[in-house]
Amino acid sequence: MEEETYEAELIPEGDVRGLNITLAGTFAVAVAFLILAMGFGTDVLGDSNSDDSLEWWQIPLHDRYKMDLDLTQERSILPENGTYEVLTYTEHFVSVDLPISEEDAGFPEEDVMHVALWLPDVPEGTTVPVIMTIHPYYDFGGEGMPGVGDDSSPNTVPDGGIGKWVYDNFISHGYALAQSSTFGTGKSTHCQDVKGLGEQTGIQAVVQWLGEQEWSNGKVGLMGKSYAGTTNWEAAQQPSEYLKTIVPISGSIGVQEMFYRNGSSEARALGYDAAYQAATSDLTTDELRMCSDDLIGPLNPWSTWGWAEFGGAQWNDYWEESRHIPDVLEIYLGSVYLVWGMQDWNVDPYHAFPTYQLMRDAGIPARGIMGQWAHNYPDQPDRHGALESGYGAEAYPSMSRMDWAVELYGWFNYWLKGIGDEPESHVQIQRNDGRWHVEETWPPADMSMWEIPLDIATSQGSRVSATSTTTITLPGQVDDMHISGLATLHLSVQASSCNGGQIFATMFDKTDGLRIGHATMDLRYRDGGYTAKPVVPFASYTMKMEFNPIDAIIPAGHEIEIVLTETGEDYLPSPCQAVGLNVNIDSSSTLGLPLIYRSDNAPEWFEVPAWWEMVE
Repeated sequence: MEEETYEAELIPEGDVRGLNITLAGTFAVAVAFLILAMGFGTDVLGDSNSDDSLEWWQIPLHDRYKMDLDLTQERSILPENGTYEVLTYTEHFVSVDLPISEEDAGFPEEDVMHVALWLPDVPEGTTVPVIMTIHPYYDFGGEGMPGVGDDSSPNTVPDGGIGKWVYDNFISHGYALAQSSTFGTGKSTHCQDVKGLGEQTGIQAVVQWLGEQEWSNGKVGLMGKSYAGTTNWEAAQQPSEYLKTIVPISGSIGVQEMFYRNGSSEARALGYDAAYQAATSDLTTDELRMCSDDLIGPLNPWSTWGWAEFGGAQWNDYWEESRHIPDVLEIYLGSVYLVWGMQDWNVDPYHAFPTYQLMRDAGIPARGIMGQWAHNYPDQPDRHGALESGYGAEAYPSMSRMDWAVELYGWFNYWLKGIGDEPESHVQIQRNDGRWHVEETWPPADMSMWEIPLDIATSQGSRVSATSTTTITLPGQVDDMHISGLATLHLSVQASSCNGGQIFATMFDKTDGLRIGHATMDLRYRDGGYTAKPVVPFASYTMKMEFNPIDAIIPAGHEIEIVLTETGEDYLPSPCQAVGLNVNIDSSSTLGLPLIYRSDNAPEWFEVPAWWEMVE
């Protein structure tokens, strides 16, 4: 969260705030705007050309709220229809050459990926780019069994997430749509290797095939949410030369990363791999095939939860094989449009940060949009409106970005067609009170960390276990605090007789009773990351906890409260829950708040299309 010491702010146009109206003052304002323009570019602050001279998809972010958009639809739509009709879909099977380590035992069937393809009816000789979505959820579910229900639609039907949205908005503008099933699902053969090397290889083979077709311009983009977003990262691990951009929407950066936060295990981790195998099982020859990951995958969460410090997380390469980001940062040459809900409890936003800055540091062009929604798309007001207080409700209705289709049209135009200027790399992020601001990176470059020793706090309790909690209260401040980044909580603790212990920390605006964010850590992972260490009974340690990303305002005078419990929403209790940990609420423990300052008329703030005024 953010600090009390604020960085100097550049003076916005027209806001001289006490400066003498002199030549020196005028020069200072001019220099400030020059610096801002150099930092953000015309895409953020507006183009020197009149909006009348721009195409609709080139309208700068700060002016987009003025556009004449149809804001009455369930999802965002483009303001203009394209000129091309959509041809009847075709089906294709793409052969895949798998590494020896990924070959299965059992029924001798060719390894193929199934693809459904929709093309625009363009003149002969015209080539087009393709937007693909790929996941295991086609023909997925109950297999028609009594009491379970029927499967979902096959990939020959545009899906309700990405497929239909691309079908309705982009094909008529000269884009192809591809929907593919991952290995072991739908009509794709082989065994299902949940986010592992086999699955990655199959995805990459489909991208290569799409780029090589005679109708293709050789540029492929991937897009999808959740598992369908993770497959974007998988494609970029050993990318085809044809992969030009990915749009992962709440797509996990790795399986271990998805289920373990500083060693704390989510409850669903224990059955995740097995659940996918069960949901994709049917009475076909696929079930006569067996891969080693079918056995290893379901065991790893159990061994990691109980015996990580004794090698329970490292007895095989399952976690490492399904960790995507290191390969992407090293190899991928395309761009990334990163989308996340700051209130996503399915795939938490810590997957997005510091990933965004790591990509920028690696030279990957990247853009991000992060609103206070949950595990949803940016343009789903019906879902956004169902959020609870403290979990995004305060940011509604302005969280729903009904200009998102326009945003992505410009993105795809450049990266898949080479039209227009390269889109600005920046992060559009929403504060918990609903206000949007755009930053060159996030946490913002001018963020400063306020380290607060907890000896200034008042507290209740000093032990955290299955039956005891500790509450920390910090006094209110004279000024508003805009927390924007990765807050930290470094807690001095004393272990018990058990080899471990866990703390789940929830931060509140105590004055309003509003939840602000949370952090969790297993003592065995006290330094963060994914390497467990043994715990010596009764020894003292510092747990270096980091909160999930937070962009929130704490009004002047409001107290901050942090409640420490043994576990929290979604997470398993630790093996040491009964005995717990002693916590030192003194100068040996600190809270770090990442703070920024933005005046009310700072150029970073922007308005979004007011769709709610159209439907009231």
